[in-house]
Amino acid sequence: MRAHEAGALHGQAGSRGPAWLDVPGDPNELVSHLWPATVRKHDGVLTVGGVSVLDIAREYGTPTYVVDEHDFRTRARSFRDAFVGWDVYYAGKAFLCTATARWVSEEGLNLDVCTGGELAVALRAGVPPERIGLHGNNKSRAEIVRALEAGVGRIIVDSHVEIDRIAEIATELEVIARVMIRVTAGVEAHTHEYIATAHEDQKFGLSITDGQALDAVRRILDEPSMEFLGVHSHIGSQIFDTAGFEVAARRVVGLHAQIIKECDYTPPELDLGGGFGIAYTTQDSPSTPAQLAAGMRDIVAYECGALGVALPRLSIEPGRAIAGPSTFTLYEVGTVKPVALDGGAVRTYVSVDGGMSDNIRTALYDADYSCTLASRSSDVEPMLARVVGKHCESGDIVVKDEFLPGDLSVGDLIAVPGTGAYCRSMASNYNHVPKAAVIAVRDGEARLLLRRETEDEMLALDVGY
Repeated sequence: MRAHEAGALHGQAGSRGPAWLDVPGDPNELVSHLWPATVRKHDGVLTVGGVSVLDIAREYGTPTYVVDEHDFRTRARSFRDAFVGWDVYYAGKAFLCTATARWVSEEGLNLDVCTGGELAVALRAGVPPERIGLHGNNKSRAEIVRALEAGVGRIIVDSHVEIDRIAEIATELEVIARVMIRVTAGVEAHTHEYIATAHEDQKFGLSITDGQALDAVRRILDEPSMEFLGVHSHIGSQIFDTAGFEVAARRVVGLHAQIIKECDYTPPELDLGGGFGIAYTTQDSPSTPAQLAAGMRDIVAYECGALGVALPRLSIEPGRAIAGPSTFTLYEVGTVKPVALDGGAVRTYVSVDGGMSDNIRTALYDADYSCTLASRSSDVEPMLARVVGKHCESGDIVVKDEFLPGDLSVGDLIAVPGTGAYCRSMASNYNHVPKAAVIAVRDGEARLLLRRETEDEMLALDVGY
């Protein structure tokens, strides 16, 4: 028989939730490291940058993504300062709009894009093209043309087909394409299968072990319209420490040294990826940028020293670690439904006005989130709750397990932290639900970054009537 759509979530019943979830002494308190830097509670009401979520809900509606601009910029600076001398690339795929593109540029970071649409946002925001890198495993001709015409700093090659495509276009445009090659190092990060990206059996990169990567380098070096910058590796996402980079760095630096020896060419750069993790719940303990920088600096220095090669210019891609913690999503409660479980336990299903259309990660990756009652305080004992969305899917779950006050009721506001990365970016119109707004808060002022989509805008695409 096929498994139920909600899968193992039905097996997580029990009166207290998963083992890592502690019953809070006070459900009104915030677990501070899960929230953006300026988030506080005053008489139970959540504030960010001095602005109350009651005012945010009143002005902008719900669901709404709320970005703490101070937190976002601070995290960007912390990676820039920790990885001094390295190029730090912000992951546009995590969350991108013209405002965030400007923020990362103003804070001295580069920007990684992987489609023509993301490139369009970066260029519109005024990001210097030489500080943009274009990723993607299937870049179209139009995307490559646009990137080369704009003068992006690097294109990361993902296949032999792309070498031909880029060389042909660069020749036509009479420009030099600055490229790196993405390699698979045969290292599998301890993360979800769909976000581990350096093992061999997946769509990204060229294998080091079977010689594809070195063959690609030779082909690029033979192309007069291409300049080879170096090797790019990425072992996955939601990675909490540098242990997984040790083997990857050994193999990537080994390829770098092999290129120097066999091709008589010294690549000037090396990118070790990143994909650093964040704290979604109390079970997560990510490293700080300073800890990550120290670990990766030591790893690369050791490997280069062991092979007798000079240290190339290094770059890193923090992934979700900048955007993710800087944002929470604000919802309004629509229904509260207690459900009896085996053994006499009860789980209360709390339905909110969003769901998998604004956060698909729980359904897609079995991701864990936490949440808090954001609109008032409560002195009622906490209850085991599951926060679910309004979509016609049993797997439409926002927060699988959380303790919320037992008097939670219709009209209350709930805030879910850690939603800055891959939530708005992966948002959909499932069930024809308009996409949520994104606002930024800083120094007591809230402003719109992306306005809420309307039904008329969705219907404008429907031309078949």
